[in-house]
Amino acid sequence: MPKTSADEIILSYNDCVLRQSDLAILNGPNYLNDRIIEFYFSYLSSCHPSEHILLVPPSIAYWTMNCPDTDSLKEFLQPLNLPSKKLIIFPVNDNDDVAAAGGGSHWSLLAYEKTTNVFVHHDSLGGSNEYDAKRLYESLIPHMGVIIPRPGFIESDCSPQQSNGYDCGLYVIAIAKEICKWFDSNEKVNEHLWFSRVKEQVNASTVSGLRSEIMELIKDLREKK
Repeated sequence: MPKTSADEIILSYNDCVLRQSDLAILNGPNYLNDRIIEFYFSYLSSCHPSEHILLVPPSIAYWTMNCPDTDSLKEFLQPLNLPSKKLIIFPVNDNDDVAAAGGGSHWSLLAYEKTTNVFVHHDSLGGSNEYDAKRLYESLIPHMGVIIPRPGFIESDCSPQQSNGYDCGLYVIAIAKEICKWFDSNEKVNEHLWFSRVKEQVNASTVSGLRSEIMELIKDLREKK
């Protein structure tokens, strides 16, 4: 079957493939899909090439939350070497149908910080994904290594809030970006977590500019190919 224009590959970056349809999503007020979030997480990993940081693609986070077989999940997660990481960031999606690829209507972010031994959930829509984030948290606990006490879970009350029904994925990207910057900065000396940085740097104005920023990034990467 011949490709349609929407299926045309516009960029291959690391293990991510973006298509023309992804640009259409970025061009308008649309809900971000898995591919765009995976691409930007991969880009952040390149910007913060630390063995201690892991940004988990949406597909892996989703299967971790929904895999019905504990043994196969252990094998699935083993290559990530979760116990060795000091900062792990997961996108959380509320799709409750594993047979519906690309389903769901809301994204949020779950981050684990090893020094404080806590998972923090950032949700830009008033905790809408708290149930799903806790499901992911419970699925991850057996694979984090021997940690005493058990890692905690915090529903962050300083998460910036979206004012529309489609920017949740952009908030995930914006918050992940600031958490990675926090990890690489000297702010960790004075602060245990990244809350102040996220509160100061992530807002409706900075998030609204992310669509064009990502478009420019894609354009620059294409030109370097």
